[in-house]
Amino acid sequence: MKNFALIGAAGFIAPRHLQAIKETNNTLVAALDKFDSVGIIDSYFPDADFFTEFERFDRHVSKLVYEKNRPLDYVSICTPNYLHDSNIRFALRQNADAICEKPLVLNPWNLDALQKIEQETKKKVYTILQLRLHPSIIALKQKIENGPKDKIYDIDLTYITSRGHWYYTSWKGDPAKSGGVASNIGVHFYDMLSWIFGSLKTNKVHLHTHDRAAGYLEFQNARVRWFLSINCNTLPNEIKEKGQTTYRSIKMEGEEIEFSDGFKDLHTASYKHVLEGHGFGLEEARESIEIIHLIRNASITPLNGDYHPFVKLDPAVHPFK
Repeated sequence: MKNFALIGAAGFIAPRHLQAIKETNNTLVAALDKFDSVGIIDSYFPDADFFTEFERFDRHVSKLVYEKNRPLDYVSICTPNYLHDSNIRFALRQNADAICEKPLVLNPWNLDALQKIEQETKKKVYTILQLRLHPSIIALKQKIENGPKDKIYDIDLTYITSRGHWYYTSWKGDPAKSGGVASNIGVHFYDMLSWIFGSLKTNKVHLHTHDRAAGYLEFQNARVRWFLSINCNTLPNEIKEKGQTTYRSIKMEGEEIEFSDGFKDLHTASYKHVLEGHGFGLEEARESIEIIHLIRNASITPLNGDYHPFVKLDPAVHPFK
């Protein structure tokens, strides 16, 4: 049984990490969040100690190590994106491995610095790239690997996950903290695409606003038109009519790749992967981090050549303007 600590216990994704720790037969000894709405911990680890101040959390972890001979094995990180780098450093300096939500960091050079700390501490940084463990995505990768080596596939990626006005008040609506829409909701798709279709050759951005982003990516074996949005008004009409608020679609050569199901247990699968010594580390995350960094800092490319048709949807005014 391994000892875990959790940073970001009040966040949306934290329950999946709690469940993963529980289902892999490990224990949570301490948790941290500046917000105290963490009753969910009772469903998994009611005896875990909880803190709202980092300094007390830090002291408690040190006491566990030096006074109770109960060192941490892992620190799970579910905090806002801009805090990941600092939280990972804390984990490694506590002589624990880090398991961090995506995006692992916001800038490629952060990975270089973390690699140096890995070397110094002899500990590891892992990230959650759960689409690499999705059966449909694995099957797609195998199909591409077994297909013609020189074939270039045409891909349309569309992901719309509706968010209300609260989004813009939270850290998610601040590009300096979240990285913007493409970084916050798109990073795992970029990782999946590079994992399946090879290294990036071209990265064009056609649209990047407060509520959506779109562009064109060319990989070694794929041309990808992509569109991401948090605005419900960009949902296709047939999705709206069903009362659904999320639309996830990947089409290859015009045919839909079905991967809507199978997400439920992917965090547990990710934890098992780490505990078995096969987790996804800094280098596995690098390509997707470089892609979101390029998108975030790119100039807008005019709409000529290949672009996603949703780019031409009516723009929306920021709700706070």
